[in-house]
Amino acid sequence: MKKNLITLILGCLISTSYAQDYIPSESDLNQFLNSKLYVVLESNPIAEYNFKIQESIKNEWTLTPYEFISVKDFETMFTDPGKSFLMMTQVVFENDQTKVRYNFLSMFLGKKDAKLIRELNDIAAIPLSYTEVDEEFWVYKMDALVRFMQNHIINMRDNPNMIKKNILQYYNENMKDIKQKTLYLIKEEVSPSLNTEDKLKKIYPFSVKFVTSAEVEQAINDRDPNIVFLHKVGPQGTRLKARCYKMIVGAADANFYYFDYHWVEKGKKDDGLLDKDFKKMAKKK
Repeated sequence: MKKNLITLILGCLISTSYAQDYIPSESDLNQFLNSKLYVVLESNPIAEYNFKIQESIKNEWTLTPYEFISVKDFETMFTDPGKSFLMMTQVVFENDQTKVRYNFLSMFLGKKDAKLIRELNDIAAIPLSYTEVDEEFWVYKMDALVRFMQNHIINMRDNPNMIKKNILQYYNENMKDIKQKTLYLIKEEVSPSLNTEDKLKKIYPFSVKFVTSAEVEQAINDRDPNIVFLHKVGPQGTRLKARCYKMIVGAADANFYYFDYHWVEKGKKDDGLLDKDFKKMAKKK
């Protein structure tokens, strides 16, 4: 299951119901780079996502021309191979007995004769949240997530062999650099036994600062090269049995510096970073 999610994040097939492994080919990348990106807005006109994704694309996206469209427009356009799309999709992993639905930021190609979204070839995707979790917990990180997707596509274009290798291993090489940066954390996203700087020093004697979501957003906007932050995808109290996915992301380069997940267990494993995560980051050389 961990492998499946990693594949999804860095290149896979996304559907509005079930997710299956798919790695983009060089041909897919060339098709994407020669396309126009259509950014699909949510049907709810007051969704914070709509405002933020438009702002983030205008701030970050330079790789291809782009245009904002409605879901209704998308339904008439996704069979055109000359078009590519960015939209928020709902994902359920195959063979996952919990049947949890996730919100993903997904980028994929138009495909002639496609009948369903699941038939479209995916270029990149990043998990945003559980569908039950409010936007306020993740939407402020949108600039960095869009930045990551663009950088990841450029990396695949410039390093074709990267597509064929273990992409997680490629990004995990960055883990050793976390110790040279200040790790921004939100108190509620760290295990209660570790949610102060003094508590953390015993197992992670490097630069850590507990901050607000506004401070994380400011670091992203400032492209501060000395800061990394946590992107957590967890249940936020909406489920008793659930996975907590943890990604450390650069505020400037938007690279992944760390990726892992665990099962949330009441009284044992909290919905946030655990001591084993800090120990792993501290040991990496």
